[in-house]
Amino acid sequence: MTVPDSSAFGPVGGPEDRAGHEEPAGPADPASAPAAPAPPGRLSPTASSGGPVRLDGPWTHRDVAANGARFHIAEMGEGPLVLLLHGFPQFWWTWRHQLPALADAGFRAVAMDLRGVGGSDRTPRGYDPANLALDITGVIRSLGEPDAALVGHDMGGYLAWTAAVMRPKLVRRLVVSSMPHPRRWRSSMLSDFAQSRAGSYIWGFQRPWVPERQLVADDAALVGRLIREWAGPGTADFPDEAAVDVYRRAMSIPSTAHCSIEPYRWMVRSLARPDGIQFNRRMKRPVRVPTLHLHGSLDPAVRTRSSAGSGEYVEAPYRWRLFDGLGHFPHEEDPAGFSAELISWLKDSEPDR
Repeated sequence: MTVPDSSAFGPVGGPEDRAGHEEPAGPADPASAPAAPAPPGRLSPTASSGGPVRLDGPWTHRDVAANGARFHIAEMGEGPLVLLLHGFPQFWWTWRHQLPALADAGFRAVAMDLRGVGGSDRTPRGYDPANLALDITGVIRSLGEPDAALVGHDMGGYLAWTAAVMRPKLVRRLVVSSMPHPRRWRSSMLSDFAQSRAGSYIWGFQRPWVPERQLVADDAALVGRLIREWAGPGTADFPDEAAVDVYRRAMSIPSTAHCSIEPYRWMVRSLARPDGIQFNRRMKRPVRVPTLHLHGSLDPAVRTRSSAGSGEYVEAPYRWRLFDGLGHFPHEEDPAGFSAELISWLKDSEPDR
């Protein structure tokens, strides 16, 4: 297997630079922790009265306990639960357009911060996909709901696939954006050089210390670069500077960079380990809930052909929808089109294959 280098996460600094790296502390509330004042001309550490995570809007914020940790959620509306799962390098706010759209359509829309990100606990361990999927299903139970429609983007999509296999009774429907089925992801990264090259940032994450420092350097400037590079070239409204600044502030919360990278480290380092082999075998079980698979045709991080074969793992109605001209963030690049597709499918009582 040839592993391409990642220009985004190339070597920086030397051994002396590693002394400043912070390991994640135990459960805390980073969103409410006081931040040091920023130097003139640098990003302010707060984005609103709710800090860098609890951003103002028509939604309400609260914390729920699940799977031994505390998770921050933003919620709107009443009706069947739709649980929204963000990807990298973002947090719950990536679903700011879908929350009101789903609430207006008669759903209880909830966007959660994954373990280690946003306003959720940053635990020392627990970043393997099986445990992260239990976080998600635990939040469903903590919300008092019998099940949920899971909507996941990027890493959130990877975990949504996993949760649908591990806890099928808690997943009513599955929607995945910009992420193939975990077994498809594994085979593409190992056998398709073009996908391995597109996902070179994941190989770059495998080094200790350095990727975390690069993510937070210069007020997390790399976060803005990744979002701009992964968005479709024809998208005029996303990303704008205000949105990029929000994501940069959220990544700058202590330990967020480390916790954001840990799931990707597990995905690669476990490839030949017993736990990774066992997980891959477990994911042979078919998904037996109706599944909507969404993808941008110009996604530079996850190639279309990598995702397109995921239907073979679904033994239920499966619908593939390709958004022409969009990149890695279709729900932000074309929020109206994405929301319309999502709501139409969620309301379809008999989604076809």
